[in-house]
Amino acid sequence: MLRGLNALTLDGKGRMAIPTRYREQLRENGDGQLVITGDPVDRCLLLYPYPEWEVIERKLVRLPALNKQTRKLQRLLLGHATEVEMDGNGRILLPPLLREYGRLEKRVMLVGQGNKFELWDERCWSESRELWLAESEEVLPAELETLSL
Repeated sequence: MLRGLNALTLDGKGRMAIPTRYREQLRENGDGQLVITGDPVDRCLLLYPYPEWEVIERKLVRLPALNKQTRKLQRLLLGHATEVEMDGNGRILLPPLLREYGRLEKRVMLVGQGNKFELWDERCWSESRELWLAESEEVLPAELETLSL
């Protein structure tokens, strides 16, 4: 499980060091290979261990190609998908076009989401989090009402 919140810094070349606590898991689950793509809902990036991405990719390519919403989703997720590999120091290079898509500057937040990470610009993450907290007073969907935290 990929979980937790990590404040990180991009270097001048656009590299990011994966926190040490995730490195071995990522090497065991995909040999340090990751796929980075744009999130179609929020302006952040999604980082998948390669085996997890393959599951998502298979589902995406099976969607009906004549559906306009499907094509948009495929263009954003598959079109932006880029394979990266952790180097010997546990760093990955974020491609410039994806950094631009996610509006990533120097300070970023790596957010574990179970089978993937989200990568946010730090300022954007803070603003979005405040908005989500303000919205949390709204009624929960029925499927979440039985969830015990």
